[in-house]
Amino acid sequence: MRIDAHQHVWQIARGDYGWLKPSLVELYRDFGLSDLRPYLSRYGIGGTVLVQAAPTEAETRFMLEVARDSGGLVKAVVGWADMLAPDAPERIAALAEDKRLRGLRPMLQDIPDADWILDHRLDPAWRAIRELGLRLDALARPWHLPNLLRLLDRYPDLPVVVDHGAKPPIAQGEREPWASDLAAIARDGRTMCKLSGLVTEAGQGWQVETLRPYVDHLLDCFGPSRLMWGSDWPVVNRAGGYERWREASNLLLAGLSPADRERIEGSNAAAFYGFG
Repeated sequence: MRIDAHQHVWQIARGDYGWLKPSLVELYRDFGLSDLRPYLSRYGIGGTVLVQAAPTEAETRFMLEVARDSGGLVKAVVGWADMLAPDAPERIAALAEDKRLRGLRPMLQDIPDADWILDHRLDPAWRAIRELGLRLDALARPWHLPNLLRLLDRYPDLPVVVDHGAKPPIAQGEREPWASDLAAIARDGRTMCKLSGLVTEAGQGWQVETLRPYVDHLLDCFGPSRLMWGSDWPVVNRAGGYERWREASNLLLAGLSPADRERIEGSNAAAFYGFG
């Protein structure tokens, strides 16, 4: 089964998407699975991973409802919990009672303090994530990678996937220190990475060859056994849309064997999130 390992839904009236402004004209409306299904059908994608878009536990419950009503389309939900709350383990456990919850994603990219991830007040939450069999989606930017590596050293059994290749500065044509720091993350042999979100970092004028050096680096670092393809829909609408990113991905991965393509486009996500 082909899997879209990273997509979102939202309802603006819910009121907790602080980043979602009317100026984001491609995104400022409700998006549901009914909007997504035609793209999935076109590319033979039979399941998705639904990822949080608001830093609230209410949105996590909303996503779990969407998953329950999806007819099996949503295979896993990656939510949010207040990891600094005194009762964080209990909060996480309550959300995890719904077995569709397979991971949590603190919105690191929106937290000004790059050292936040190492705050020892988070230790009970990290332990709860491990004990409940959840995963961490690391919404990291390049400057978060050194501290993410320290977190991995502190919790070597914490399952982690780096979202969007850690958002390299593609539009600026820059590779360092992103490339070296991501390679250090990958060397542990455990951490996964999502092949997603790159076109948003490349900007409106991107071409396939704009993306190729960055995708090649992800392949070099993680290999086909630790990458998973995701659309980042509907955010991808800001940089060409689902179809353009999917067709670019086909070109960028064309040199791989069918078995390696299958890993990136399906089985890696199923194995990581535990719905294989």
